[in-house]
Amino acid sequence: MASRPPRIFLLSPAHAGGTRARFLLNPRATFALAREFHAQGLPLSAVFAFASGLYFRGKITYAERFASEAAGDVVRVITSNAGLVDPRMRVGPAELAAFGATEIEAGDPAYHRPLRRAARGLRRRLGPAAEVVLLGSIATPKYRDVLLEIFGGQLLFPSDFVGRGDMSRGALLLRAARAGEELPYATVRNAVLTGRRASGAGRKAAGRG
Repeated sequence: MASRPPRIFLLSPAHAGGTRARFLLNPRATFALAREFHAQGLPLSAVFAFASGLYFRGKITYAERFASEAAGDVVRVITSNAGLVDPRMRVGPAELAAFGATEIEAGDPAYHRPLRRAARGLRRRLGPAAEVVLLGSIATPKYRDVLLEIFGGQLLFPSDFVGRGDMSRGALLLRAARAGEELPYATVRNAVLTGRRASGAGRKAAGRG
C-alpha cells in the first residue's frame, strides 16, 4: 500500500433520544444487550449501532475496515455533549441519557464547545496534512460548520453520499467495507460552496445524519 497521510474518520451519532435508545435504557429490559449495558456498560459503537440500526452500523463497519493503525488513523464519534469520543469507550445508562438530553444544534455551546476542543486536539496531534473523513451529512450546519472551521480543506466526505438518504448510505458503506473498496472522497468546502445536490440530499435524509 502506498503511503498516505493519516486519516481521521468522524462518524455522526445515532439518535440517543429515540425509541431504540429508550429500549436500551429501560432497567427492566430483559434482552442480553440491555442486561450487559446496565451491568457493565457497552462500547459506544455497540450502543449507537443498536440505537440507529443500519446507518450507524454502516459507518462504524466502514471506518474500522479502512482505518489503518500503521498509518496513524483514528476513528471518533461525534456526540451531543462530549465532543469526539473513541467508539471503543464504554458507556452506560447515565452517559446515554445525557447524550439524549442534549440536542445537536449548531448554536448550542453545550454541543459545539466540546466538539471544537476535541477537533482542535486531533488537528494538533495529526497535523495539517491529515485527511478528515466525515461520515455524516454535510447538508446542515450542525457538523459541517464547526468541522470546517477547524479543518478547512482537510475535511472530506464520500462523494457517493450525495442524493442518498440514511438507509441508502448505510447500505453503501456496508457494501464498500465487505468488498474492501474504499469510496472516493470530495472536499466538503467545495461541496458547500457549489454543491446544490448536497443540499437536496439533506432534505431527503432523516434522523441525525
